Amino acid sequence: MSDDPQLRSLLDTAQTLMELQQHFCHAAPPYFAQSCQVTGLRQGTLHIAANNGTLAAKLRQLAPEIVSKLQDSGCEVSGIRVRVQVGYAPPPKKHTPRILTEEAQQQLHELSASLADSPLKQALEKFSQKKD
Repeated sequence: MSDDPQLRSLLDTAQTLMELQQHFCHAAPPYFAQSCQVTGLRQGTLHIAANNGTLAAKLRQLAPEIVSKLQDSGCEVSGIRVRVQVGYAPPPKKHTPRILTEEAQQQLHELSASLADSPLKQALEKFSQKKD
């Protein structure tokens, strides 16, 4: 890719964006790193796409502080421009089911046995019998 001038330019731009994203992730609070994407740097202004309006508004409030941190890390950034980009969403987290130990199941069963007939007793009995 580095031999072709057009591809080299594209590769340089991609590397610059990745580096800016890393600097932004270190300068901004952690929840921005997951929900915002650096889209470019033009004339000293860092352009960022946020997941929603709430994040964009908060990022605009924190912009002077983030710019200062970016400048301290060597980035030539004089401002931040934020826009909402609907459709950029972090990947969904994988759900890992929790499994009760036999001891926990036994304790739930004993607790349900000590209760009078009620929806709580029925729920505890059902829960204590689950195997997965």
